[in-house]
Parts: sequence; structure tokens; C-alpha cells
Amino acid sequence: VQLQASGGGLVQAGGSLRLSCAASGRIGRINDMGWYRQAPGKQRELVASITRSDKTRYTDSVKGRFTASRDNAKNTMYLQMNSLKPEDTAVYYCDATLTRLGALGEWHYWGQGTLVTVSS
Repeated sequence: VQLQASGGGLVQAGGSLRLSCAASGRIGRINDMGWYRQAPGKQRELVASITRSDKTRYTDSVKGRFTASRDNAKNTMYLQMNSLKPEDTAVYYCDATLTRLGALGEWHYWGQGTLVTVSS
């Protein structure tokens, strides 16, 4: 199983980006998914999470600006980021908790990260 994050890039303050996180492999069912970010010199923080039934949670600094969504048929999660600020600059990672075909229990995976740079 692999998670592939994409969609990062360089954008001016006030602009928008849409990140994607696609899961592939022998996946049974993806349960919770999340977006994290890590800025230089800082700890990784949870930005948004989304359950299989589309219940979302956000860290306070992105509420009203970021929207997490997912397409269960495509095993893909998205993060629409609007009104971006320089302090949103970070490497963004996705994670997923899922079941695997032919294996017992739940498994946790990380994506490789995608860099978002917001210029002032």
C-alpha cells in the first residue's frame, strides 16, 4: 500500500492550492485520513482530518480557509486551501488508517509529503 501526495507548489499570499492524496495497493477499506504539515524548525502538526463518513476537523489556524474532502471510490483525499498565508508554508503530509486485503487489523500509512510555499 502506498499514499501519494501531490499538488504542492509556489503561490502568492491570498492564492489557492488543491492537494491530493491517492492511496493504492491491496486496500480493503480506508477509514480515517488526515493532512499534516511541518514547517522548518517546527513539529509536525495535524491540519485536518476526515472520517470515512466525511466528518471533518480542522486546526484553528486553517478553519474557514481549508476544506478536506475525499472520494472513497477513488481512495483519494483532497485539501482545498484558500486564502493562503506565508505561515502556511510547510511540507504537507497525508496519512490514512485502513484495512488491507488478505491481512488482519488496521494499518497506518504516511504519504511522502508535498511542499507548499506561500510568498508574501
